[in-house]
Amino acid sequence: MSAQQLKIDDTTLFDNLDDRQLEFGGQVDGDAYQFAVQYSVLEALSGSQPDGDAEERFRRYRDPIAQAALAALAKGPDRPIIVISENDLDREDQA
Repeated sequence: MSAQQLKIDDTTLFDNLDDRQLEFGGQVDGDAYQFAVQYSVLEALSGSQPDGDAEERFRRYRDPIAQAALAALAKGPDRPIIVISENDLDREDQA
């Protein structure tokens, strides 16, 4: 059985400044989901808070964010938006 993969739709990227998260749509195994990656995740990956460059950081750290999105999705795929938090990051990659 192959591992799940997230296909991110780059045309759906939306920087939600009010909620401090970058939102995007994607597909996993043919099913569509809405995701939101918290700014704290972008900060944990890059070492500083996003300052008008959340989309750029998202693109730079796309692979670890996609893995974190799958971890967040596994916690409950029935939510209207899957929020990716620091808890969803693979800490082994951060060591």
